[in-house]
Amino acid sequence: MNSSTSKLSPLQLELLKIYSFNTSEEELREVKDLLAQFFANRFTEKVAQAAKEKNITNEDLDNWLEEDEQ
Repeated sequence: MNSSTSKLSPLQLELLKIYSFNTSEEELREVKDLLAQFFANRFTEKVAQAAKEKNITNEDLDNWLEEDEQ
């Protein structure tokens, strides 16, 4: 492995493998959508876990959102 590839994460290396194929614009959009959904789900799970650990309820979160809107 040379110095430029050692700076890439395993995820980046896998994505480079995917993008090395001649993909259509539609396939590229689908991959982007899949990645966005994956990371959105992961974020939601981590927020839910943190809220549970800190005893933060959905009502608390809703109230915070309403405060921000005012």
